[in-house]
Amino acid sequence: MKENYLMKRAHIRFLNNQNCSIPVVLLSILTLVLVVIIISPRPSSSSSSPFLSGSRSPNSDSIAAVKLDSLPELPRFAYFISGTKGDAGRLKRLLQAAYHPRNYYLLHLDLEASDDERLDLAKFVKSEVVLRNFRNVMVMGKPDLVTSKGPTMMASTLHAVAILLKQAKQWDWFINLSASDYPLMPQDDILHIFSFLPRDLNFLEHTSNLGWKEFQRARPIIIDPGLYHSKKSGVFWAKEKRSVPAAFKLFMGSAWVVLARPFLEFCIWGWDNLPRSLLMYYTNFLSSPEGYFHTVVCNHKDYQSTTVNHDLHYIRWDDPPKQSPINLTLEHFDDMVQSGAPFGQTFASNDPVLNKIDKEILRRLDGRFTPGGWCLGSSGGGKDPCTIFGNPEVVKPSERSMRLENLVLKLLDPENFRSRQCK
Repeated sequence: MKENYLMKRAHIRFLNNQNCSIPVVLLSILTLVLVVIIISPRPSSSSSSPFLSGSRSPNSDSIAAVKLDSLPELPRFAYFISGTKGDAGRLKRLLQAAYHPRNYYLLHLDLEASDDERLDLAKFVKSEVVLRNFRNVMVMGKPDLVTSKGPTMMASTLHAVAILLKQAKQWDWFINLSASDYPLMPQDDILHIFSFLPRDLNFLEHTSNLGWKEFQRARPIIIDPGLYHSKKSGVFWAKEKRSVPAAFKLFMGSAWVVLARPFLEFCIWGWDNLPRSLLMYYTNFLSSPEGYFHTVVCNHKDYQSTTVNHDLHYIRWDDPPKQSPINLTLEHFDDMVQSGAPFGQTFASNDPVLNKIDKEILRRLDGRFTPGGWCLGSSGGGKDPCTIFGNPEVVKPSERSMRLENLVLKLLDPENFRSRQCK
């Protein structure tokens, strides 16, 4: 059983975007190295995650110092958190729930929100001592107009990616969240598990089997007034239909993604013309965020093999026809936790299930940040442990991180990993 686990770990740690044809001898050597690492002396830890669990504190004893050297470098996430009119409070709560000093956060209230809401959000970011110290949260001062299901949603996302590439230091993965999303585990757990993954993996649910979407997404032609008007309105439908393209293959899936920086640099800088050509095509495409990244990544040979067919969200769909996700409530709590997904979508504002997630999963008190290894204060007596903070390199993954580990192991299992890429 242990040998099987070690082989799986070796698969995760050394997977790359080339053909998985690692020679047997090399694989044996890598596995042996991992065995040596695992059986090396370890510091005591409350975490039981098999992904080399434990605190990464550089202030530990000499044994812990050896342990620290054996751990891979922690990644950095670049979050784009967006909302509309009336969502300022939800964005604050989501930021506090998903915050970690290592990450970057770009907050956006679209043009429909008032300037007062946007100013209130900016004041909140400036008023928080933690955010002022780490300076890793930005608020978009000039908002984008975003039309529901229109290409302006895709334009806003690409705008956010461009800002993060320019303003933020080196980061590894981009994650888009809306005001109706919420984390289902602390950032310490996510950072810990992702530290073992190749930095070029792109997590996005995708398929070329369009089904009903061929006739309700691909063939209709729409015009988004948000491209040329300053006030929000619905999209216009053309009477004509268009055929499915022959120059490239359409892929569709979830609008929620976890995308690697190298792929997004390709989409923004576009040394190949594919990203620009597809962006022009998706200008008249309904719900373009459900297809743009998916079609780009699966139509370029350099990125096809980097896809992981999952959006890392727990989502329940209406049935039929699975066009809109249903709101998650307390009745879905156990399934959410067991899924291993790091995020859930969608939640109604201030739904009681959010309080349950805060209390039982994130250990977060109302109006405070989710505590992690970087928080040094005491939580006794209802105190906020993050009022005193230390090294952001310290993470303390919980036992719940094993669920994300199991999900990742399943997704990267050789039996279904390649077979589900761009099919």
